[in-house]
Amino acid sequence: MTNPGLLLTRPYPFARLKKLFAGIEPAGGRLRHISLGIGEPQHPLPECIRRAVLENVESMSHYPATGGSTALREAIATWCERRYGAPVDPASEVLPVLGSREALFSLTQSVIDPSGPVKPAALIPCPFYQIYEGASLLAGAEPVYMPLKKENNFQPDFSSVSDEVLARTQIVFVCSPGNPTGATMKLADWKALFELSDRWGFVIVSDECYSEIYFEEGKAPLGALTAARMLGRDGFRNLVVMQSLSKRSNAPGMRSGFVAGDAALLKPFLLYRTYHGSAMNPMVQAASIAAWNEEAHVVENRRLYREEFAAAQPLVNSVLEAPMPEASFYLWTKVPGDDAVFARELYRDQAVTVLPGSYLSRDLPGGNPGAGYVRIAFVAEPQLAQEAAQRIVGFVKSGKFI
Repeated sequence: MTNPGLLLTRPYPFARLKKLFAGIEPAGGRLRHISLGIGEPQHPLPECIRRAVLENVESMSHYPATGGSTALREAIATWCERRYGAPVDPASEVLPVLGSREALFSLTQSVIDPSGPVKPAALIPCPFYQIYEGASLLAGAEPVYMPLKKENNFQPDFSSVSDEVLARTQIVFVCSPGNPTGATMKLADWKALFELSDRWGFVIVSDECYSEIYFEEGKAPLGALTAARMLGRDGFRNLVVMQSLSKRSNAPGMRSGFVAGDAALLKPFLLYRTYHGSAMNPMVQAASIAAWNEEAHVVENRRLYREEFAAAQPLVNSVLEAPMPEASFYLWTKVPGDDAVFARELYRDQAVTVLPGSYLSRDLPGGNPGAGYVRIAFVAEPQLAQEAAQRIVGFVKSGKFI
């Protein structure tokens, strides 16, 4: 027996990339490999996290509570008020989670009700983070894809979704700053989405795991909680925000984040996670408190990303259409011809890995919105990012991918 939703899932982009590169010796072994394919931060682990881990090793001798410690929830609530200007109740509107990936999946299971007379729908931006799709399928919902196009500033066009689909929509995923485009939602975008949620009753899941990677201090992307406060929405009705320490604090291995928002959604979500077995390691909780309480390492992190993009983006943009993202560490880059062929031949010739945009997308009636793009993740030190960009420039000028 197999969950039928599992049979509808598709291979993860990195599994497809491995197959694409099978049998290729990159650059004939003459160059060191530079991976720009996966969004895994390479900056140093912050000292506050390292210190908290070492000081709290003994805490692992105790079972943790699924809802996390009071101290952790209060640290998260304090950060939310500092970052979003939106007070949240640490007891009912905040829940620690094992990174945004776990939370995206499990929250979807707790929200979707597949027992009605019509199949529930989940609206998903396209290209997208694949967990949105897999979580929806395994919850018994139909993924409905909203293409992200340059002419729409890489924002989903909700006006193109029919009333029939909206009437059965139970969850909407948004990602701002976007993966892979780096585009951010503005107040008018949030207002329109909130109004649709009020009319049709669907839950908004705002994935904001890239929100602390931006390029000008003091000009952080507008988050959903801030937008709700600005628009006078009390209680965050039908809204949850996902955050993570993976990108903000260079700690993807910690698997630590939080969900904040509508208390009426978080209460059953906590119940689901109790059965799901998602309690956070006490040592990780202590390290998370330290990370959420400190901003100095986050400011330094942004400085390093600014250096990387300053060193690499102008080079790539000189030979390909690769504008600066509004935020995040991805360069959504237009390439000539087939994006998978481009990625394969770049790997073969220059030992540089990028991710084909079509692997992050789906074939829709109007075409694959990710086709003809590659996602470049500038997550290493500036010198290595510049070297990779120089190799890309040389590869494009050689025309070897045609």
